[in-house]
Amino acid sequence: MWWRSIAVWAVSTVTMLVLAGILPDFQLQSDNGDSATRIAVTAALGAGAFGILSALVWPLLVRALLLVPALVLGLVVFFLNGGLLIFALALVPDGRGEANPETAVVVAAVMSAVASATGGALAVRDDDAYRRRLYRLADRRRRRGSAGAGPSTPGTVFLQLDGVGHDVLRNAVDLGVMPTVGAWLGAGTHRLTPWRTDWSSQTGASQLGILHGSNYDVPAFRWYEKDTREIQVSNRPTSAAELQRRAIEHTGDGGLLTLDGASRGNLFSGGAEQVALVLSVAARRGKENRSRAGYFAYFSDPANAVRTALSFGAEVGREIGQSTRARLTRQRPRVGRGGLYPFIRAFATVVERDVVVAAVIGDMLAGRSAVYADLVAYDEVAHHSGPVSRDAEKVLARLDRSLALIAKVAEHAPRPYRIVVLSDHGQSPGETFRARYGLGLQDLVRAGCGLPVPRRARRTHSGAEARAAVRAALRRPVEEGGEKHRPASRSSEPIVLASGNLGLVSFPDVPHRMSKEEIDARHPALLPTLANHPGIGFLLVRSEEHGAVVLGARGAEIPLADLDERPGPLADFGAHAADAVRRTDSFPHTADIMVNSWYDPAEGEVLAFEEQIGSHGGLGGAQGHPFLLAPEAFSFPVAKGTELVGAQQVHHVLRRWLREGSGPQVPLDKSRHEPASDASFTAATVTPQDKSA
Repeated sequence: MWWRSIAVWAVSTVTMLVLAGILPDFQLQSDNGDSATRIAVTAALGAGAFGILSALVWPLLVRALLLVPALVLGLVVFFLNGGLLIFALALVPDGRGEANPETAVVVAAVMSAVASATGGALAVRDDDAYRRRLYRLADRRRRRGSAGAGPSTPGTVFLQLDGVGHDVLRNAVDLGVMPTVGAWLGAGTHRLTPWRTDWSSQTGASQLGILHGSNYDVPAFRWYEKDTREIQVSNRPTSAAELQRRAIEHTGDGGLLTLDGASRGNLFSGGAEQVALVLSVAARRGKENRSRAGYFAYFSDPANAVRTALSFGAEVGREIGQSTRARLTRQRPRVGRGGLYPFIRAFATVVERDVVVAAVIGDMLAGRSAVYADLVAYDEVAHHSGPVSRDAEKVLARLDRSLALIAKVAEHAPRPYRIVVLSDHGQSPGETFRARYGLGLQDLVRAGCGLPVPRRARRTHSGAEARAAVRAALRRPVEEGGEKHRPASRSSEPIVLASGNLGLVSFPDVPHRMSKEEIDARHPALLPTLANHPGIGFLLVRSEEHGAVVLGARGAEIPLADLDERPGPLADFGAHAADAVRRTDSFPHTADIMVNSWYDPAEGEVLAFEEQIGSHGGLGGAQGHPFLLAPEAFSFPVAKGTELVGAQQVHHVLRRWLREGSGPQVPLDKSRHEPASDASFTAATVTPQDKSA
C-alpha cells in the first residue's frame, strides 16, 4: 500500500540523517551550514531519489552484468549501490548532498538494509497488505505469461533437504527444532515415509533416479570409466550433463518436470523448461547458458544483496567460532574446517538457500505445475560438524523457517499447491579412515600392490555439492584438487577414488573389468590386504569361477547368488544389502574392486575414505535411510507392509502423485529438447527469512 512506501521513505530519511551525523565524509548541508529543516528536506530528497533509482535503474544494471560471475556480482552490488547514492545526492538542488565513494558504499548498504527490514516488517505485520502484495506480484507474473486466472488444479512443490536422514528429521521434530514439519505431522496433513537408497547413497545417484527415473550405471559419486578413459564426478557440470543424457536415453522420457516444470538448485534438470542453478545446464558455454540466472534475479534487488551479505558474514563468523570451540575442547571425531570452508559453508547455508527459496516462491506465484528444488545447507554442515551435532541442528531450524515461508506463500499463489519434502540420502557418523589408521585407502591399495606409499599422504577432497555450486557460480571449471578427469596414459598403477565410505579401485591399463584371478596374478597381496583390514567391511570383485563374489576377512568368499543364504560380510549391513550389491555388479562401469568400509551396527558408525565425519555414499547406517514427507491427499507411496526401495521407485511415486493432482504427464519422448533457463522470477517476492544472523 502507499502508506507502507511512505513509511519506508521516512525511515530511509531518518537513517540518512543519522549516518550524516556519524560519518565525517557524508554531509547533507552546504559548507556554510543549513537549518535543521533544510537538512531534513535534503535527506528526504536524497532518500527519495535513491529509492526511485534503486527501483528503476538497478534491475537494468544487473541485467547488463549477466556475464559477471555470480558471487562477484554479490560484491559488485555494494559498489554499484554506492554509485547510485552518489548520483541520487547529485540530484539534490544546490549540491547540498555529498559523500566520498567509500562512505557512499557504507551509507547505501545501511539504507538498503534498513529499508528492506522496514518493508518486510510492515508486510509481515499486516496480513491484508501482505496478501495484497503477493496477489499483485502474482498478477504481474500472469500478465507476463498467459492471461486469465490461474488453474484450479493443484501444483506440486518438491523440496529436497539434502542429506537429512529419516531419523534425523524425526528427532528434530520431537525436539521442537522443526516446528513447521511438526505441525504438519501433528495435524495429520502430511505423512512421513522412510525409503532406502541404492548402494550408492549420494545425491548424484539418488537425484538422477528421482528426477529422471534411472540411475543405472552410477556406481558411486565418482568413478573411472575404462572405455572413455575419464573419471566421472557427479557434481562436475560436464559429468552431470552426460549422466542426464544417459538417463534420458535409458528411460526414453525427459524427466519428472517435462511439462510446465521448474528445476532449482539441482544437479539435473528433470526435463524442466525453467532451470536456474542447475549443474547439468552449467556445462554449456555461451549465452544460451542461463543456469546462474537465479543469482542475478535475486541480486537484482539491492536490499536482498545487503541482507544476504550480512547473513553470509554472520555465518562465516559462526563457523569460525564453532570450529574453534571444537578444536579447543578436543572434540572427537573432528576434521579440518579451515581455509575456504567457512565461506563454502556460508554459501550453502545462506546464499544458495536464499536464492533457491526465492526461485521457488517465484515459481509458485507464476503458477507453475511442478517445482523441484534442492537445499544443500544441512548436508554441507553435517559433513564437517557431524549429522547430529548442534551446528547441524541449527541449520535444520533455519531450513524449517524456509519451509514455513514457502507454505505461507502457497496460501496466496494463483493455484493451490501441495508441498512434498524429501531427502536424497542420510548421513552416517564416524571418524575418517585416515584418522583411525594413519593412512588413506589409496595408501593401503598402493601398499597391497607393492608400490611406494608417499610419506606425506594426500587428502581426499570432500564431494559436497556446495563446492561445485560455488565453482559454478564463479564460472570456474569444477575440478577437485589435483584430480585428473582424463588420465594421461593407461598406467599400470591403480586409480583409487572415494565416495564417502565407498571406495573404488580400477586398473586403467586393462580395458575390461579385471577378474579376481587377474588381480591375484598381478598383485597377490592386494585383495587379502584389503579384505583383512579392520577398517574394511567387504569387497566386491568378479571371479572367473564363481562370477561376482563378496570378499571378507579370514578368507570369506561368497558368490552373489548365495548371499541370501550366507550373507557373510554383509550380515551387519541389513537384509537388503545383497540386492543393492547385485544391482551395482550389473553396471558396465563398476570398478575392478568395490570397497565398502567397516560398519558398526550398534553405534551406526562408518569410516569415511573422505575427510568427513558425517558421510554417505556406501552401505551402512543412516546414510541409506532418507525420508519422504507428503500430504495425506496423495495415495500411499507403497502398499502397507512393503518398503520403498531405490530412487527409481521414488520417481514413479512422484509421477503418480502428479497424475493424481491432474498435473503434468511425463511424456515418453526421446527427442525432448534441452531445458531453457529462467530469469523471470524476482527476488521482490522474498521477505527476510533468517533474522537470527
